[in-house]
Amino acid sequence: MFKRILVPVDGSENSVKALKMGVDMQKATGAELMTLTVFRHHSLLEASMSMVRPDEPQNIDDVMREHAKEIADAAKKAALEMGAESPRAFVKSGQPARTIVKFGKEREVDLIVLGSRGLGDLEGYLLGSVSHKVTSLANCPVMVV
Repeated sequence: MFKRILVPVDGSENSVKALKMGVDMQKATGAELMTLTVFRHHSLLEASMSMVRPDEPQNIDDVMREHAKEIADAAKKAALEMGAESPRAFVKSGQPARTIVKFGKEREVDLIVLGSRGLGDLEGYLLGSVSHKVTSLANCPVMVV
């Protein structure tokens, strides 16, 4: 039924629930399981705030990318512990919903499994959740957990 399953993860409790569902779907179908962690490029405001702390010269994008990589690695490890077979973890930068959908199209994903609420910011409450946007934009089935 499904050949490729994508589970976007952000470290939230709901993304862990989605990962469990994705692993269960993989076991039932034999599909390839991929996780995706999306980090958002910092804004000009964040960049200007980083100049206030010269004793912390790290690039904000590098810090965010490293944190996203840690989340992706933890999700892959958790998937293996849940019994997933050969899960793959990816990290991308961009607007979460659009990046998830674009990645899914590029990888020819048959199913996206994601949490109903993640670690979203205020924008998510004002403009709609990532899960809502993904369900609106995706060309494949989306399971919201």
